Amino acid sequence: MPLTKVQSGLIEATGTPGATTFLRGDGSWAGTITSGTAVSASGTSVDFTGIPSTAKRITVMFSGVSTNGSSFIQIQLGDSGGVETTGYVGVMMTSGGGGTADTAITTGFGVRQNSAGYISDGLITIGKLSGNTYAASGTLAASGAGTGTFVTSGSKTLSDTLTQVRITTVNGTDTFDAGTINIMYE
Repeated sequence: MPLTKVQSGLIEATGTPGATTFLRGDGSWAGTITSGTAVSASGTSVDFTGIPSTAKRITVMFSGVSTNGSSFIQIQLGDSGGVETTGYVGVMMTSGGGGTADTAITTGFGVRQNSAGYISDGLITIGKLSGNTYAASGTLAASGAGTGTFVTSGSKTLSDTLTQVRITTVNGTDTFDAGTINIMYE
């Protein structure tokens, strides 16, 4: 349905928005949020490819995700040359019944301290800082075998523009055994 006029207070705009187009406070069309296709978490990694070079923010969402092992889950970024596995700067913090622990991970953005039976729910946001440098932050809740909160933050400079995101484990061999993962980008 074409939108001929939107009025909210003093803001007016005209145009034909898409289903996911939103309006800025100044009355101009801001952009589009695109949702990927949610996938069942299985295998040793989950890849989302085809992210357009114009994407400024990518959100990775976890619902009921778990693995069969004890390696940390991590998010890795990729460009046209493939997924990059080194050069990440950041820290993951775990807080729960066993206290608080910080862990630096240089092979990706750490999502949570993992143990078989832990279940993760939450999201990590990755934003384009400048050029090919991206910053990430987010929070996940753990349930199942243990409860806690997992917080991550960090940055990564890619060799080219981001086009893909991989969710895997630090050891690369533990497999996902439950849950759903999806992305949104804008």
